[in-house]
Amino acid sequence: MIEKKDNHSRSHIGYGSSYRRGRHHEVKQPAGIGSVLGGQVWVIKPDKKAQAENPCLWMQSGAVKFKSCNNFYDCTTCKYDHAMQAKVDKGKQVSWQDAMRRRPALERVCRHSLTQRIAHRACAYDFRCEKCDFDQYFEDVLSAKTKSDPTWVETVKGFDVPRHYHFHNGHTWARIESGGYMRIGLDDFSQKVFGQADGFELPLMGKEMNHNEIAWGLKRRDNLADVRSPVDGVIVEVNTRVLENPGLTNREPYGDGWLFLVRTPDIKSAAKQLMSDADSTNWISEEVGVLEEMVTEVAGPLAADGGTFGSDLYGNLPGLEWKKLARAFLKTE
Repeated sequence: MIEKKDNHSRSHIGYGSSYRRGRHHEVKQPAGIGSVLGGQVWVIKPDKKAQAENPCLWMQSGAVKFKSCNNFYDCTTCKYDHAMQAKVDKGKQVSWQDAMRRRPALERVCRHSLTQRIAHRACAYDFRCEKCDFDQYFEDVLSAKTKSDPTWVETVKGFDVPRHYHFHNGHTWARIESGGYMRIGLDDFSQKVFGQADGFELPLMGKEMNHNEIAWGLKRRDNLADVRSPVDGVIVEVNTRVLENPGLTNREPYGDGWLFLVRTPDIKSAAKQLMSDADSTNWISEEVGVLEEMVTEVAGPLAADGGTFGSDLYGNLPGLEWKKLARAFLKTE
């Protein structure tokens, strides 16, 4: 039983295209690209005036006609940005900075406004970002502390699985943030199975985490469960709010209840080691099957359709063993 929650539906798919519901006779018409998904006809149409879903700085400045960012607004490691800068140095390309300097004064906005990461803000440093205090503050402080909320969530028998989040099989998640960071947390499944934590044993900023190795601890009563890290990287921010209020991770596991912000050396490789979207939904369905067997052992047969699980299974079913749950779902004890 899968339900979907759409908190921010949209009718574009980036890279200059739009889509709409169609009729069966439109599948073969030249007006658009017809396809069938789930029994519904969708007509996808290239749009010459469409905006990129994640517009590149070079595109927004007018230095190039069309380019969507595929490096999470981490310009320092972007191959495209480096190649364009090389062309600028050879005099074969106008820089995005010079393109912006040619605009009327009121249109000379901050690079973070150009890429839609912040609201309208005028540039006061003539696009010399290395001299801008706000630019440094935004990258090091504001972007690190800003939470990320899922825009599309599927619910599998009471467990939320958001879109565009990458999952580790130890029930942790990683979300790629603009600027090339990864935000880390515990998923909704683990929160509901283990119940509200009394506290967390979290590493400090600057600590290096390694993929699939034990990185922090989850405490409840006299029990402690180790949790494995979903990625390699160095912690650049710790969410101190969850130390003061552990229940925040239960109420908003994919929002304010995040645990760390990590800088990883190769963000794309890190994401490839994890599950995303369809894979994560199928995986949660399989985990629900394992959980149903464990619950049946201590509480007897479930409803014919399995029913929907609520929160705090460990607290409400005394027969469920902490260590057994940790071994099965966190892959630790």
